Parts: sequence; C-alpha cells; structure tokens
Amino acid sequence: MNTAELRAAYLAFFEERGHQVVPSSTLVPANDPTLLFTNAGMVQFKDALLGREDLGFDRATSAQRCVRAGGKHNDLENVGYTARHHTFFEMMGNFSFGGYFKEETIAWAWEFVTGVLKLPVDKIWVTVHPTDDESRKLWEEKIGLPRERVVDIEDNFWAMGDTGPCGPCTELFYDHGPEVEGGPPGSPDEDGDRYIEFWNLVFPQFDRSPDGELSPLPQPGVDTGLGLERMAAILQGVHSNYEIDLFRNLIRAAGQMAGFNDDQAMISNASLRVIADHIRSSSFLIADGVIPGNEDRSYVLRRIIRRALRHGYKLDITEPFFHKLVDPLVAEMGEAYPILAERRDEIVQVLAREEARFAETLNQGMELLNETIGELDGAVIPGDVVFRLYDTYGFPVDLTADVARERDLSVDMEGFEAAMEAQRSRGRAAARFDASLGQRIHTDGKVTFTGYTLDSGEAAVVGLFNPEGVAVERLSRGEQGVIVLDETPFYAESGGQIGDTGIIESPSGRFQVTDTQMAGDQFLHVGEMIDGDFSRGDRVNADVDAERRRLIRLNHSATHLMHAALREVLGKHVQQKGSLVAPDRLRFDFSNPEPVSPEQLRAVETIVNGQIQANTDVDIAEMSYDQAIEQGAMALFGEKYGSEVRVLSMGGGYSVELCGGTHVSRTGDIGLFRIVSETGIAAGVRRIEAVTGPGALAWTLQAEDALSTVAGLVRGSRSDVTDKVVALVEENRRLNRELSQAQQKLAASQGSDLLDEAVEVAGIKVLAVQVEGEAKTLMQTLDTLKSKLGSAAIVLGNVDGGRVNLIAGVSKDLVDRIKAPDLINAVGARVGAKGGGRPDMARAGGGDAPDALPDALASVPDWVREHLSG
Repeated sequence: MNTAELRAAYLAFFEERGHQVVPSSTLVPANDPTLLFTNAGMVQFKDALLGREDLGFDRATSAQRCVRAGGKHNDLENVGYTARHHTFFEMMGNFSFGGYFKEETIAWAWEFVTGVLKLPVDKIWVTVHPTDDESRKLWEEKIGLPRERVVDIEDNFWAMGDTGPCGPCTELFYDHGPEVEGGPPGSPDEDGDRYIEFWNLVFPQFDRSPDGELSPLPQPGVDTGLGLERMAAILQGVHSNYEIDLFRNLIRAAGQMAGFNDDQAMISNASLRVIADHIRSSSFLIADGVIPGNEDRSYVLRRIIRRALRHGYKLDITEPFFHKLVDPLVAEMGEAYPILAERRDEIVQVLAREEARFAETLNQGMELLNETIGELDGAVIPGDVVFRLYDTYGFPVDLTADVARERDLSVDMEGFEAAMEAQRSRGRAAARFDASLGQRIHTDGKVTFTGYTLDSGEAAVVGLFNPEGVAVERLSRGEQGVIVLDETPFYAESGGQIGDTGIIESPSGRFQVTDTQMAGDQFLHVGEMIDGDFSRGDRVNADVDAERRRLIRLNHSATHLMHAALREVLGKHVQQKGSLVAPDRLRFDFSNPEPVSPEQLRAVETIVNGQIQANTDVDIAEMSYDQAIEQGAMALFGEKYGSEVRVLSMGGGYSVELCGGTHVSRTGDIGLFRIVSETGIAAGVRRIEAVTGPGALAWTLQAEDALSTVAGLVRGSRSDVTDKVVALVEENRRLNRELSQAQQKLAASQGSDLLDEAVEVAGIKVLAVQVEGEAKTLMQTLDTLKSKLGSAAIVLGNVDGGRVNLIAGVSKDLVDRIKAPDLINAVGARVGAKGGGRPDMARAGGGDAPDALPDALASVPDWVREHLSG
C-alpha cells in the first residue's frame, strides 16, 4: 500500500464510522499564538477538545500536515541522520469531542490496523499508563492481547500544560522481528529499531488544578495521532521512512541532479535525505503563506531552505536546484493537497530567490568557518563566531552545526544563544497582550456576539480572571483583569481587525476595556476596573467605543476592495500575507515579486475610489465553507474557518471574501481612500499602508499644505512648483559635480605632496599620515598614493567633528603577509575606532581619543616591520 492509498483508507474508515472528514489546517496555527507551527493533528481541534468551541459535530478525522523545526518541538538537527526524524510529516487522526471514548477508540484502532491494513496480530504491542486500568482491560479482555504485550509506561500521560486538561494515553508499537536490534517498550533496549511506535491514542479526561489535584472533565475527549510515514514504512517492509514510495521519488529527483545513478546509493545518502525532507517543509510553509526572513516562522523557513542548499553544496550541485524539486513534490502530493499545485509558481519563485540570495554569501561564510576551524585550539566552535556567521552571512546555526558534526567538532550553543538574546533584547518591543493568556482562560458555554448590529447591550458576567489568567470571584477598583460575558457587542481581534475598546458598567462598578481577544468561542475583555467592583453573575451593560469602531469598519471594508484591486492590477498571484485594520490606518501585506510602481499604485487607488463612489450595497451571507468556496469566495491567509462561514460581497461581486469582521453598509460610507506608502518587508512580500474617511481627508490636506510650503520655498506657485524644484535639483547636481572635481584635484595634489613622507621598511614603502578633507577625499588620496608608491602599506587619518576617520591600503603583492583590516584595527585600537574591509583596503571610524591620532599613525612602521619579520 502506497502513502496515498494509506491516507485515503484511513479517512474512509473513520468517515464510515460517522466522523466528519476535516481538511488539513494550515501550518500557521490560527487558534494558538503560542505555537510556531501546527505540529500535531489536534491543533485545529484544540478549542473543541477543551469545550470552548462547538464545531457542529462531535467526531472528526483528518490528515494533517505538520512541521517540527523550531521552538520546543524541533527535529531539524536530526533530520537526514536518523530513519524517522522529519521537519515535515503527516499526522492522521480521529477525534471525539464528548462523543465516544476509550472503548470505541481502541476497538476501531485495532480494527483498522489488523482488518484494513492486515498487520499481523502477533507483531503488535501496546503501552498504557499504570493507572489506566480501563484501557489495559480493553486491550487484554476485549481485544485479546496477551498480558506480556500490554506494557505499563509512566510517561503515557498527556498534559496541555502544568494545569488544565490532561489524561492517559495508550500507544501502539510494531515489532520488526528479532533480526533488528532493540527491545520492547519499557525495556533497557527500547531505543532500538525493532519496536516502532506508530499510533498514539490520547484520552483527555481530567482537569489538573494548580495544587496538582485531578478532577474529571465534564466532557472527556479523544485525540489520536498515527504517523503516515511511519505506517507506510511498516506496510512497505522498510525500516527507514526515507525508503517509502513518496521519499524514494523525491530522493531520486534530487539524486539525479547530483549525478547519482544507483537508487540504493541515493537512499543511503544523508544529504539527499535532508534535501528530500526539506523540499516538503519549505514548499508547504510557502504555500501556507510563510516567506523566508529573519524573524520567527520566517527565520525557521530560511534555516530549512539554507540547510538544504548547503547539503546541495556538499554534493557538488553547482547550479540552482532546490526550486526544481517543487514539480516532483507536486506530482507526489498535489492530489492530496491541491494548495501545492495552486501555489506552485509562487513556491518556485520564492525558493529560486532564496537560492540566489544565499549563493551570494555561502562562499564567504564557508571561508570564515573554515578559517575559524583551522585556528581552533580545541574541538568547539565559539558561540560568537557562530553568531557572526548568522548575523553577517545569514548562516543559520544548523548549517554551522552540520559542518561541525562532519568534522567531529561541537558548537558553543550557550555562547550563540547569549549573543542572540542580546540582539533580541536590543530590538524587542513590549508585547501588547500576553499571547498565551487565552490558552489559560476557560468558561463553559459559547458567547453570543451581537456586534454586527449593535454597539451596546446587556449581559451577564460569566467569568472573571486576573492578568495571569487565574479565575477570581471579584475584580475591584484599580485591578487589571479579564471579563467574559455571556453575550457581547465587543469584536475580538481576528482577521487583522484589532479588538474593540469601550466600557462595561453596572450600578456596582465600571470596567474600561482596552482590548478584546478571542479564545475559542470566548471573548476576553481585557482592561481595568476604574470604579467599584464586579462579581460573577452580575448584570452589566457593555458599550463599545462606537466612533472608533466606525473608523475600523471603514478601513476593513477598504482593505477588501484594495485586495481585489491589487489582484486586478498586478495579477491573480497576489495573496494576502497579513493585515492590520486599526481606526487610524490599514496595513496590507501581500505576495508580489517586485515593488509596485507609482502608476500601479495610482491605478489601485483609482479603482478603490471608483468602488466607493459607486456606493453599492455591502452584502453579507452565511453558508457552508464548501459552498462559499464553490461560489468563488476567497479564503484569507492564516485564518481558521468553521463549517459555516460569513461571506462578504462588495461592488456587486467585485470583492467576495470570507470574513467575520465588522464592515460598512454601503461602499460609499468609506468616503475616500488614499495609499500613503508601499514598501518591501521580505523577499517577495510587499506592504501597503493606507487611510480612509477622515484619515484620508486629513492626509490629503497635509499633502496640500506641504505642497504650498515647498512652492513658497522655491518662490513659485502650485502651478509651477514642479518646474521650480526640477531646476533647483539640476543646479544642485551641477554644483556637486564641480565640488567633486575640486576634491579630486585636491586629493591628487595632496597625494603628490605626501610622497616624500613615506619611509622604507624591510624593502617596502610605509606611509602613515594625518590629512585634511572628507572621507571621500581620503579614498581618492589613497588611490593616488597606491598608484605612485608601488609596493606599499598606507594609513591615512583625519579628525572631523571629534570623530576619527581612518583608511588603510595594502598593495596586492603584500596581502599574503599584511592584511589591511589587521592594520586598520591596530591603529584604530589606539584611538577607539573600529572597522574592517577587504585584504587590500579597510576603513575604520568613531573613536573616543582623537588627540591620540598622531601617535597611533606613528606606530604603523613598527607594526609593519613586526608583521613582515614574523
């Protein structure tokens, strides 16, 4: 059975048993900001398993794409060197949200593996938690497994965190036979390859309190995970996941690019295994909207891509190759995951750009790394070098670790992490809201949202929490916290639209809402008690800041119109990568390989304003997700959608998108739309910021005032200001050219005057003097001196505004013996200046001791003599 057949068989089996087949969610979790990536099948069902969300069904099955390559769940460094580690894998699962429990779960698991997959009964072992008598009894008495093949394991207990839902799990293992080394689970030799765990059945049935006490959950759940690649390896009679049909074809495609002809040699090559694994994770991450960069998910993606490219480099693949593996991947997995085929062109473009970008720095980085390794006293590459490779050359630490592993060295990870943390601290902004707070707060029942039609309304307080997410009975004046109501007009942050603010009040108290966040089906009103107090059960009145929300509505509706206009002007490849909808502005990130021209921006702006002037109705309809997609509605990046969705249509179908946000009633309500900026934020990702309504009017008036000011400065009018500015710029350019020519003459004259000050040291000319002029003049003077002195080492310096400027030059015949960066830093150290450069030319600047410059320059002949003799 191949992987595609296995995936289909699993989903069909559970669909026949009443499960809703749910498509894989994206690799970017929409409901858990604490996760970098979706790393298990249960992630998209987390709120349903916790009873915080009603999906409309109580049992589901899915084949979920997963990535483990960052944060706590990180398999990256092992990928390619072991049989079963991957950055990307598929987790098949079946789930129950208060429906069936252990008996059905265990019976169905056994029926599937023995009845459908035909695994030999005597090859299967299971593990249970020592306290889980119910599961043990089911395995032994109902299924009929011998007692010796049902093993107690203390670690068979799942928990979402230190507190909250938790429960025992039971795992299924396959015995590959005595010819393979290793012992059964729980034995001293359990880490061998003989017994392989392939399915984990988790039963969240308890709620753990802060004091560690376990109490039964009102709704016990089922969360199972069967590794597709592991099961395929068992069914296909191989011990390594890289030998299954899916990987064989990808490895073969990569191997042919590296000049391999023998299939077995390809399968056993660690670099080809790395490449085959990484093309899967890279392609799916890009398809799900992640772009290579230097932060968070984007940085993890860049690490994965560059690790694959480095292994291509090891295989002597000299041409760009990684992006060429997208088509073989689409052939293998495009049917199961249509998004791969739909986004194929974008994936290829992003990978090709990243290959070109990395090729520019790979050789430089490898040169520095090899030089460092050659100078090592011990067997550890220092953390500061690892950080410099990352920071300067874009070398992820994984690449350095790979090279270290190949040369029997290790990496100073503590030093690297310390340098990384120092950099993060310098650039870290304070978080507006604790992203994990929503994961710690839970109340029973679903909150009714009334904000589509109302700005205020009565409600009951059903939950009060302190800033750490711990439930409290009362919030009093001056205390910060979170309030949950049974119904609310406050919109919770979602889909780029920020949360509402306002007031919740009653005769007993007044609470200022500074933000509203979503946690499953719950709305978290974050803020501070500014008067009196609230207790659970109080009746209150919830009032949204109506004017602020009105401005947000204008910007949100304009965002949809702009998205449609961008796709019209730039092409259908435009995909949303992120957005912010605030009262004062909108921000929209989207895929596009190049900057948007002024003409294109003007066209987008004109189209949007045309839609505003048409003043058409904004139509909203609710329907099933599948029906909405069939009707052409666009689903947005990173959003989680239920079985029923809200479809927003504007301009008579010009823009049709799935959206749960708040919007205007007619397009004319937006008033005016103006684009204020367009920039690049990552390779292949552009960002537009715009304003609407009063903000657009204010921006337009400000631009008018600026134009009038400029006209006055150039003694012109609004009608001729452009001609006046053009004439002024041309005059400025003419004067700059004359100044440059004068500086060149000065440099040549100064250079000739300085020739006599050169001294001879060990057969070469050495010149170190203080000169006049700007930094540019220093460079021109250096070039003049190098051309006239021949074999020479030269240092020039000056002081400008208390800052020392230094430049050093070494003739080409001396760079093997004297390097300009070493020379410049030796002089710079005496005046507090730092710098660097090429072997034949280097610069330094700064310094806190300009008065020491003459002595620093006087030290150059002795420094040269010492290094030539050494």
